[in-house]
Amino acid sequence: MKKTDQHYDIPVEDVDPVDLPENAFVELGKDEEYRPVMHPAREYKEVTVYSVTTGLILAVVFSAAAAYLGLKVGQVFEAAIPIAIIAVGLSGWLKKENPLGQNVIIQSIGACSGVIVAGTIFTLPALYILQATHPEIAVNFLEVFLSSLFGGVLGILFFIPFRKYFVKDMHGKYPFPEATATTQVLISGQSAKSSDGGQAKLLVIASLIGGIYDYIVATFGWWSEVLTTTAYSWGQTLADKFKFAFSCNSGAAVLGLGYIVGLKYAFVIFAGSIFVWWFIIPLMGTYGSAEIAAMGPGEIFSEYARMIGIGGIAMAGIIGIVKSRSIIGQAVGLASRELKGNAGESKTVRWQTDISMKHIAYFSALALIGVLLFFWFGVIHTFWQAFIAWIVVTIIAFLFTTVAANAIAIVGSNPVSGMTLMTLIIASGVFVAIGLNGTSGIVASMVLGGVVCTALSMAGGFVTDLKIGYWLGSTPKKQESWKFLGTLVSAATVGGVMLMLNQVYGFTGPDAMAAPQANAMAKVIEPMMMGGATPWTLYITGAVLALILNWLGVPALAFCLGMFLPLQLNTPMLVGGLINYFVGRSSKDKELARRRTDRGTLIASGLIAGGALFGVFAAITIFCGAEVPSNGMDFTPQILGVVAYAALILYLYLAAKKAK
Repeated sequence: MKKTDQHYDIPVEDVDPVDLPENAFVELGKDEEYRPVMHPAREYKEVTVYSVTTGLILAVVFSAAAAYLGLKVGQVFEAAIPIAIIAVGLSGWLKKENPLGQNVIIQSIGACSGVIVAGTIFTLPALYILQATHPEIAVNFLEVFLSSLFGGVLGILFFIPFRKYFVKDMHGKYPFPEATATTQVLISGQSAKSSDGGQAKLLVIASLIGGIYDYIVATFGWWSEVLTTTAYSWGQTLADKFKFAFSCNSGAAVLGLGYIVGLKYAFVIFAGSIFVWWFIIPLMGTYGSAEIAAMGPGEIFSEYARMIGIGGIAMAGIIGIVKSRSIIGQAVGLASRELKGNAGESKTVRWQTDISMKHIAYFSALALIGVLLFFWFGVIHTFWQAFIAWIVVTIIAFLFTTVAANAIAIVGSNPVSGMTLMTLIIASGVFVAIGLNGTSGIVASMVLGGVVCTALSMAGGFVTDLKIGYWLGSTPKKQESWKFLGTLVSAATVGGVMLMLNQVYGFTGPDAMAAPQANAMAKVIEPMMMGGATPWTLYITGAVLALILNWLGVPALAFCLGMFLPLQLNTPMLVGGLINYFVGRSSKDKELARRRTDRGTLIASGLIAGGALFGVFAAITIFCGAEVPSNGMDFTPQILGVVAYAALILYLYLAAKKAK
C-alpha cells in the first residue's frame, strides 16, 4: 500500500505534476484543498550553493540595471520575470535534476533588486538634487546603504505575519498578475519541452538588441534619443507662441515597459501627460504672469505644472489607504493570533512553515533598535528628535505594509511613490514642529523617506515571491530567511551605482539623470524645511483632481503619474501599449493570440533588461573618459532616430507574432 500524506491523501511516491493544478487561480470549495506542484510532504532541494550564488549574482546585475533605468525614466522594471526565465534556462542548460525548488529561491533572492532600487532611487537622489542649491548637504555611501538596508529588512519582517492572509486565505480572490506570469515561467521548466532554455535564449537575443540599441545612443549619439517637435523651426514656433510641444523617447527599454504595462494603463498615463502638456501648460503660458509667459513648455512643466501631479499622487495614495482599511485590520488580527501561538497548520506542514513569530518579534526589535541608532548617530544627532523620527517610521511602515501588498495582489502595481510623498509631508510637518528644519531637516526627512519607501516597496514585492512559492510548494521559511541576504547585497549594489551615476551624469543640469520621483520629493521638502513658499494651491488642485478621477472610475494614480512624468517618457509607454494591443488581436484564434502576447512580453522584458544593463555599461564608458554625445536636436539625428525607432517597433511586433 502506498504511503499517503495525512493532509492531502495523495501518494507521496507519485511523480510531481508538470503543470499547475486546475484550482490554482480560482476560489476553493468548502472542503477543497489546494495541492501545490511540489508535494507538501516531501523535502526538495531549495537552498543550495548553486541557488544562493546564482540568486545573489542576478540581484547584483539587476540592481545595477534597474537603478540606471529608474533614475533615467522614473520607471523601475520588475526583475522577477526575467530572473525566473534565466533560472529556468540555466537549470535546463546545466541539466539540473528537479530544479523547481532551487529556481524559486533564485527568483526570490534576485527579485530583491527591483524592490530595493524602487525604495532607494525614489527618495535619496533628492539629496543630490538639493545639494546644488544647498552645498552644505553631504551624501555618503553609508547613509544610502543603511537607509536601503533597514527599509528592506523592516519590509520583510512586517509582512511575514500577514503572509497566510494574502497568499493562502485569499486564494483565488486576488489575481496576482505578476506572480501569475512568473509562476508560469518557473513551471515551464518542469516539462522536457521547455527545459532546453528556449525562453532564456529568446530573452538573451532581445536583451542584446535592446542593449546595443540603447548603448549606441547613450555612448555615440548616432541618432536622437528624444524625438521632439522643437527640433524643427515650425515646432519651435509652436512652443514659443502657444507653449505647445510633443516629444518621444526612442529608447528600447521604455518601449518594452509600455508593452508590459499594456494599453489600458499606458493610455491613462499618456492622457494625464497630455492633459498637462496640451491643456495646463498652454493655459499657464497664455494667462499666467509675464515670468511664466517668458518660459518654454519644459520650464513651465518643471516649475509649476508638475506640482499638480505631485498633489494628485499624494491623494491617490491616501485613497488607496482608505480603500484598504479593512484589510489592514484583518492583517493586524492575523498577526496577533500568530504571535499568541495560534499558528495551526504552519507548525506541521513544510509548505506552510514561516519563521516563528517569536523570532520575528526578536528580529523586529533588533532592526528597530538599529534604525533608532542610525537616526541618532548617523542622521539627526539629537536623541529626542531621532526618537520622534523613529516613531513616525515605525507606525507608517507597519500600517502601509498591507496597503502595498494589497496593491500588488490586485493590479501588480505598488503606489509606493505616492505613499512616500504623503509620508514626507507628514514627517516634515512633525520635524518643523519640533524644531528640526533647514538643511538638517531636509537630510532627516529624505533618509526617513528612504527607509519607509524601501520598506513599502519590499512588502509589495515580497508578497509576489511568497505567492509564487505557495502555488509551487516552496518552503516559506527558506524564502523568508534568504531574502535578508538578497536585501543586503542589493542595497550595497544600489548605493554604489547611485554614487557612480551621480559622478557621471549628476541629477541636475541639462544632461542629468531625470530621477522624476526624487525631484518630486525635493520639490515637496525644500520649501517646507527652508521656510519658503509652498505651492499648496497646485497641490490641492491635483488632490481634488485625483478625487474626481476616483469618483469617475479612472485609475487616479496612473493619470497623476502621467501628469508628473515628462511627456517624452509617457509617449513611448503608449506606443508599447498599442503594440501589445495589436499583437493580442493579430489572430482570431484566442489561444494563438494569447501565445503571441506572452511572447511579446518576453521580448519586451529582454528590451528592458538589455537597455538598462547596457545603460550601465554606457555610464561606465563615459565614466572612464568617453565624450558625452550631444542631445541630437539637429535634423539628421532626428530623422535617423525616427527610422531606428520604427525598426525597433517593427521588430517587437513581428517577433511577437512568431509564436505558434
